[in-house]
Amino acid sequence: MIPSIEWTENGVRLLDQTRLPLEETYLLADSYQQVANAIKGMIVRGAPAIGVSAAMGVALGVKQSSASDLAALKPEFEHICSVLAATRPTAVNLFWAIERMSTRFAELAAQPGMTLEGIRSSLIREALQMHEEDIATCRALGAHGAPLLPGEGGVLTHCNAGALATCGYGTALGVIRGAVERGHKIQVYADETRPFLQGARLTAWELMHDGIPTTVICDNMAASLMRRGKIKAVVVGADRIAANGDVANKIGTYGVAILAREHGIPFFVAAPWSTIDMETATGEDIPIEERPAIEVTHHAGKQLTPSGVGVENPAFDVTPARYVSAIITEKGVLRAPYSESLRNLEPAAAFK
Repeated sequence: MIPSIEWTENGVRLLDQTRLPLEETYLLADSYQQVANAIKGMIVRGAPAIGVSAAMGVALGVKQSSASDLAALKPEFEHICSVLAATRPTAVNLFWAIERMSTRFAELAAQPGMTLEGIRSSLIREALQMHEEDIATCRALGAHGAPLLPGEGGVLTHCNAGALATCGYGTALGVIRGAVERGHKIQVYADETRPFLQGARLTAWELMHDGIPTTVICDNMAASLMRRGKIKAVVVGADRIAANGDVANKIGTYGVAILAREHGIPFFVAAPWSTIDMETATGEDIPIEERPAIEVTHHAGKQLTPSGVGVENPAFDVTPARYVSAIITEKGVLRAPYSESLRNLEPAAAFK
């Protein structure tokens, strides 16, 4: 399993995804500010990975706090959470993870006789538990989704929703891994995913690492391959799923979903329950992150466009629920109408 996120005594060790596939380099984020910078700078990315990294950032900030009592620690804790929450707006796992750490902090602070050291160690354990839960969640999700994929043939994925985007195994790629483990003979087609090339750089790298046959295609080639019968299914991840089943995922996902519908190909979304935002009614309410123009105008330090040209660079788009054949979670496979199936499966207790 690719160790993309790891807690150490000296900080949070992160696989630097901006350097893949040519360099396998790890960054040690030794403060919560560095964890925040790593999230903002795409060193760590993918909704589940962002969430767990933020939780570890909270734990690291509290561990390093010089506060001498709980009264001094409380405002510092709130500041740590606010810094991490301000890193990226779309992936709801970030806010889910911070809320879970905040809830745990409040529980600990309310316990009579609780020491600062007890709070520090308990928050570290909470973050580590979230790391382990994510791996187990992805494996369960993969097991639920694997039977939906063809026994043989091409499967298209967009962006990277694999081990690199989680704590291990992956969501969309977890479904693919689960199918391969069941004996399915799958040929993965990975959209390059402009402009950050998560498919070309990251999905291809980790699937080749696992020996799963993979072919990179330019984003504008998907329709042609679908028409030629090379794609039997599409599976993608998600950064936020609204209560009605609308899905926010990497820019370009919406177009892939439309193409899949036109060609009669099932379009599956794989995501843990922490990605589902029941407080957001529809995709229209999901905030869409705008990334810097330089990601479009330049690549590997080389300018590709005329100086001064206008650029739009939304990092995500929203796929309406009507294009989604099924939502695959660790709790099972959900079908339309999603406003009902999501509500019926909603956990009764927080953080389940």
